[in-house]
Amino acid sequence: MKQAARGRKKTISGTFLHWLLAIVAAGFLLSLLFSWTLQTRLSQRSAANLLRLNIADVRQDVTDASDENLLKLTREIAAELGTSEGVNSYGLMRILERYDVSEINLVNERGIITATTYAAFLGYDMRKGEQSAEFLVLLDGETEAYVQGYQPISYDHRIYRKYAGVRLPGGFIQVAYDAARFQRDIDERVVGAARNRHVGEGGCVIIADEDRTIVSDRFSGEGQNLDVTGIRIDRETMPEDGVYRAEVYGEPSLFSYVFTEGYYIIAVMPQNEIVLQRDTSVILTGTLEVLVFLALFLMILVLVRKLVVNNINRVNTSLSKITDGDLEEVVDVRSHTEFAELSDDINSTVDTLKSYIADAEARIDQELAIAQSIQQSALPSVFPPFPDRADFSLYAAMDTAKEVGGDFYDFYLLDDGTLAFLIADVSGKGIPAAMFMMTGKTLLRDYAERGDKPAAVFRNANAKLCEENDAEMFITAWMGFLDTKTGLIRFVNAGHNPPVLIRDGEAQFIRQKANLVLAGMEGAPYREQEAQLLPGDTLFLYTDGVTEATDAGGRMFGGDRLLRTLSGLRGEGEAACRDACARVKADLDLFVGDAPQFDDITMLCLRYDGAGE
Repeated sequence: MKQAARGRKKTISGTFLHWLLAIVAAGFLLSLLFSWTLQTRLSQRSAANLLRLNIADVRQDVTDASDENLLKLTREIAAELGTSEGVNSYGLMRILERYDVSEINLVNERGIITATTYAAFLGYDMRKGEQSAEFLVLLDGETEAYVQGYQPISYDHRIYRKYAGVRLPGGFIQVAYDAARFQRDIDERVVGAARNRHVGEGGCVIIADEDRTIVSDRFSGEGQNLDVTGIRIDRETMPEDGVYRAEVYGEPSLFSYVFTEGYYIIAVMPQNEIVLQRDTSVILTGTLEVLVFLALFLMILVLVRKLVVNNINRVNTSLSKITDGDLEEVVDVRSHTEFAELSDDINSTVDTLKSYIADAEARIDQELAIAQSIQQSALPSVFPPFPDRADFSLYAAMDTAKEVGGDFYDFYLLDDGTLAFLIADVSGKGIPAAMFMMTGKTLLRDYAERGDKPAAVFRNANAKLCEENDAEMFITAWMGFLDTKTGLIRFVNAGHNPPVLIRDGEAQFIRQKANLVLAGMEGAPYREQEAQLLPGDTLFLYTDGVTEATDAGGRMFGGDRLLRTLSGLRGEGEAACRDACARVKADLDLFVGDAPQFDDITMLCLRYDGAGE
């Protein structure tokens, strides 16, 4: 009946295949759509910035030329007058005609116009107008000359002029000219500012005067009306610095403009240049994503079927016998470490159940004994662990403060050239800490052996440990991936003590930056770091039960004493590792004396001998 009921249900592999295919397809389409949208916006934004940058450059050139030209005229007129006193309006009119400017005003030291070429201004107080008051800086002694931008004059907004002022003894002189006058002087510089300027590959800068007659255009439109380019500008409905579309000389383009100093400065960029970058990027990204998604799909599908589903079925077969009452059944699925540990855990659980049934009166003592047995069996205890390896040696030891503890260590080969090793400390003591330790150890190993990088291992383990962590426990951990060929260690530190590097007999702490403890906060970031081992180097890992061990007087063992204990360490292979752990334990015992041990003491020592020839 059970088999028939199972046959009517969906299989894990079938359901996984359907969902994996749907997720991969959806992920690819969403990724492609996102890439298209993002690259479109980035291309348009880049084009807009390029248009505005070119306009700003040309605008500055035009403004500088205009300011320079008007100041030159104003200084020449000021030099001819010499002073602001004794000059009447008639004399100013003669100067105005000779210099062909639009307006000249003499202002005394009180800011009153004393002579002018525009009779209505005679006796006018410059402080009364916002536009005129700007020139009073010449009376304050802040500057010798001042130039305003080209703008409508205050008494008639239909007239545009540009004003400049130069300080004189007893006041200052103010000179103005209109666009037609200063454009005659600076047209040559304006033409040069834009004629050879490219916006992108095929774009350009076009400059037209107030009447929209083209002054400068690299496509030979000079002297013609701006309409011949296909650009239509309505200043009332098209704000300056906006980006607009038009067919410029028959080619779809984007353009932006400003109106300054009596000129329209227009930057143009062809549309095909803007979309080319987007299309290239999207095609390249899409091609890579197809290959990546396809490869991932096939790899995940094969691995899940081969490594997970088949072994789960074998475990379930044994579990069915156990749940039917056959407590002598042994789960023996050992194709991979995870399932071997699962088998051991299930068998250990069955053994525990049998012990409880056999001896209920000694339940608490037996629980502690079994927990200690489980913890010890979960930690590697056979040394040397890899007797056929000559490129590195390992030794580790743990001395719990109670029957079971929260410290743990682990090491395993991820492949022939990569050794994963770690040491960790769970907050708290006793059975709760041991249970949390088992969970953390299993998670870290599972994620490491499935191919995650160190930072990803900690991120994923942290997410799992944060789930339903009602006891609010946490784990400090240090985990490294050793490349046995190069000696490079990629590691992540989650709030743990820094390891000690022993090189040529000198011990020092590895420089590192610690991340947040595991199970401390959901979404905590973890950053991978690197350390380089040289042949003959020894790396010593430990928990805070070493450095925080206290004597009867309350003094801690400390990091400095640990470095002194490990300095001068010699020897080769596993003997050097055993010697390091033995030295530290002996010095700890000597230091604490009769003081009780209040924390677990765990040590892991790794010696790197190099890949050899």
